[in-house]
Amino acid sequence: MLISLKNYWDSDAVKSLLAECMWADDNRVNEELKRYLAADGCELFGCFINGELAGIAGISCAAAHEVEIRHLAVQKSWRGRTLGSNMVAEIAGWERVELLRAETDQDAVGFYSKAGFEINSLGEKYPGVERFECVLHTRPVAEISGA
Repeated sequence: MLISLKNYWDSDAVKSLLAECMWADDNRVNEELKRYLAADGCELFGCFINGELAGIAGISCAAAHEVEIRHLAVQKSWRGRTLGSNMVAEIAGWERVELLRAETDQDAVGFYSKAGFEINSLGEKYPGVERFECVLHTRPVAEISGA
């Protein structure tokens, strides 16, 4: 179960996981965490196992029924045990979510493909780095459009 991290006491654990999916220095990680704690429409959630922060999912609500996964990370000791997939499935199952998006690089595109996302190349967005848009319709298109 995902729990909001707005009032979580161990910011070092949160920053450590956030840094893993950002590949950024401490200043950028700190700024991103501040955005999550202050911004409307953005929220950082955690998944806990035996009292340990095992994974995080940072989202933003781009539109009324559209959610973007901005950050997703799992502690190394918990990887390969479906924790990431379960976090994505929980977000996709939220009643208000009709469309779930993520942008990633080659390292995680297989994860999103396996989770049922449609994958589209965005090309070389940064020098030498191909990026991918991952899109998941959480309800059948007919149900979304009212047909």
